Amino acid sequence: MTQMMLAPAHIPVLVEEAIGALAVQPGGRYIDCTLGGGGHATAILERSLPGGQLLGVDADPEAIKIGRERLEAYSGSVLLVNDNFVNLQAICYKYDFLPVHGILFDLGLSSLQLNDNGRGFSFQHDASLDMRFNPGQELTAADIVNTYSETELAHLIRTYGEEGYSRPIARRIVRERPLESTLQLARMIEAVIGSRRGRIHPATKTFQALRIAVNQELEYLESALRQAVDLLGFEGRLVVISYHSLEDRLVKQYFRQESKGCICPPSVPTCVCGHTASLRLINKRVIVPSAVEVQINPRSRSAKLRAAERIIAQDEHYRIVEKLCSSTEVGANGWRRPTLLKKLRQAFLAT
Repeated sequence: MTQMMLAPAHIPVLVEEAIGALAVQPGGRYIDCTLGGGGHATAILERSLPGGQLLGVDADPEAIKIGRERLEAYSGSVLLVNDNFVNLQAICYKYDFLPVHGILFDLGLSSLQLNDNGRGFSFQHDASLDMRFNPGQELTAADIVNTYSETELAHLIRTYGEEGYSRPIARRIVRERPLESTLQLARMIEAVIGSRRGRIHPATKTFQALRIAVNQELEYLESALRQAVDLLGFEGRLVVISYHSLEDRLVKQYFRQESKGCICPPSVPTCVCGHTASLRLINKRVIVPSAVEVQINPRSRSAKLRAAERIIAQDEHYRIVEKLCSSTEVGANGWRRPTLLKKLRQAFLAT
């Protein structure tokens, strides 16, 4: 039995801030795109009682297994799906879970993954160079380390790890491979860079780069953000918690772009893009953990929360839902949706 199967204590990050940004309300429909240890999901379900519904998604099958146990008390209100959030729209269409009141992304690694000695996410334990969120996918960190060229490795480590020593690290990897274990790689990197500098281990940035590349994290996040906006209903909230600058920069730029009307270059005299704002920024300043939270949970220290609200007219929202109710793309055996259109008609007639 792995350490992960023992379900070690999981401390969710920025819980109250995330719940506040989502504006969770009784009877609302919410999506947790990174179920992890289920901490945020539990908080959402508690605040959305009575009648709240939650769709929990995670690429890691172990997270789904543990989440099902931890959320057993809410089993009638929860749907858990083992899939990557890059398929978010397809998941929602399959289970008729749309439109929604709020969507949460809590990016990065969960405590469950870091504490699992066999997955290779951490160099605190010796393990194979795996780093896959979903063990069913083919590409592993060992494949990258042992088959990519020196140029490819240097580019990957510099781009995804923002590592200044990417070239000498790549050169040493190629010279010493095959590399099979986390400690073998970490010690090799330490020999290249030197001993610990500041708060992080010399291998931290390279491990981050490999994990991002293995799981295509940035590409999938960019796609999922676009899908999420289309799934939000009237005044629906999109909340993202990131843990490193690459993620946060991507989220910040996307939110900024979607909160503007015209996005034509300044050199263009009249608008030709036809772009309209789809989001309104909730917090113009990024939200970070308090000193107390960081002291209790040191892994939260790099967390940054950004939130935005869907801009959509009520009549447009109704037309979208009406179209969905008759769409052949939406599964016939949906989840909790038999009287949705009737209720919406009543709500709009009452306004």
